[in-house]
Amino acid sequence: MFARSADSVNLAGESKTSVVLGIDPGLTRCGYAVLEVQGATQITMRALGVLRTSPDQALPQRLAEISLEIEELLDEFHPSVVAVEHIFFQSNVRTAMSVGQVSGLALSAAARRGLQVEQYTPNQVKLAITGWGGADKAQVQKMVKQRLGLNTIPKPADAADAAAIALCHIASNSLAIKIHEAKVRSA
Repeated sequence: MFARSADSVNLAGESKTSVVLGIDPGLTRCGYAVLEVQGATQITMRALGVLRTSPDQALPQRLAEISLEIEELLDEFHPSVVAVEHIFFQSNVRTAMSVGQVSGLALSAAARRGLQVEQYTPNQVKLAITGWGGADKAQVQKMVKQRLGLNTIPKPADAADAAAIALCHIASNSLAIKIHEAKVRSA
């Protein structure tokens, strides 16, 4: 049902196989990316795309559609972690409310299944992906392409953002594992 991919790239990563679902919440276009981390170095992109709703539909119907599609992603790919962009500032109140509602759907669906849920701010994602928290969208998209070993930048931008969120979690988790291992070795 969802756009699948078998693109993979070697990166320093987690020590076991895990699946990360990255979500870039949005009411009209909700980006998603499913990345599988295998062993310590292999990241495979299993799916990438957007969940779309029509602005002509009533808000409850749009939220119900997105909720159902998020549940289907969870059923199909069985992620161990759901990483969602955390919006803490938005100049457009209406946009902020709809993004918050969609974010809540993803957080709730993952929590009901007992999955690990992580939220990352846009600056955290930019820093993890490009090394600079002030990077622009083009720089982030270029690094997503490079880190996943893709021939082209993922489209649409919402899908690329979801991949960046998932990669941010993988990088953050890898760092946490390395810190823990260093503490264990020094103890």
